[in-house]
Amino acid sequence: MLTPIVPILAFAVATAAFPSAIGVATDGGVACPPIVTICVVDVEDPGNPGAQPEGPPVTSAGAGQCVTFKGTVVECWDDFWGWFNASDSCYYKFRDPQPPADNVVWEGHYPDGAVYVVTCAEPLNAPGTNGGWAWLPGPPPGYGGEPGQLAARAVEQMALVGPAIRTPLDGDDIGTVGIPLWLWTEQGTTTWGPNTATASVPGLSVTATAQARWIDWDLGDGSTMRCEGPGTPYIPGQVESPTCDHVYTASSAGQPGDVYTVTGTTAWEVTWSGGGMSGVLQVTRSSSATVPIGELQVLATS
Repeated sequence: MLTPIVPILAFAVATAAFPSAIGVATDGGVACPPIVTICVVDVEDPGNPGAQPEGPPVTSAGAGQCVTFKGTVVECWDDFWGWFNASDSCYYKFRDPQPPADNVVWEGHYPDGAVYVVTCAEPLNAPGTNGGWAWLPGPPPGYGGEPGQLAARAVEQMALVGPAIRTPLDGDDIGTVGIPLWLWTEQGTTTWGPNTATASVPGLSVTATAQARWIDWDLGDGSTMRCEGPGTPYIPGQVESPTCDHVYTASSAGQPGDVYTVTGTTAWEVTWSGGGMSGVLQVTRSSSATVPIGELQVLATS
């Protein structure tokens, strides 16, 4: 039987010397880099084909953990290797800079998609022992972390807060039992929205937009209510708010500080998209204020 006579060790040495120059085709084939003019493999004994894996084992991993085919829990992100793809137990990192347009790794797709450095953990379970470059039309599974992880980072950048609580009471004013107390929030990008931010990792960006939908109010007297929208700023001379008010039935005397603590919890809806994916996150933010409520005093006349 005629076999190539160039030892496989020569290919291994070339791989070690130029770890980022191996082109890995998306169909599983290998494309040799421009710096390697001959690719040969010495097959002394073809042996028997190994058994095909049946897929990842059932592994008890915590939420947000990444697991290899062998069931080993690994880091989802590595500063050197990039993001872990559980579907093939390989790490992917955006190649920076991207290869020239005439590099064979593009497979004729330039400038669509991107080239990633691939570092596989399986079957040797030793990251850095095999891999290469791969062209992909979009980020691979797991790139950017768990679904919505980049969106959550974008939300952090928005610095969303609870409502900027406002009432008609000003300074030393005291509310009155039996008279509606108007409640609303000042509207801004951090208190009501819309608020937009983008979070990125090399090769992938996710843009998220947050918009508040309603406020759940805890009035401090045992009452709770939900007001759709931000509420209406007080209109002098108008008794009831068209959108959000509360009637206290008892004075706040005897409460801590002789005031009621009002807490507003804003429900934010965050829509995000990026890397061919999209989703919706629900976020809440709370804040508190105090309101003094007194009895209506009736002066007797003689």
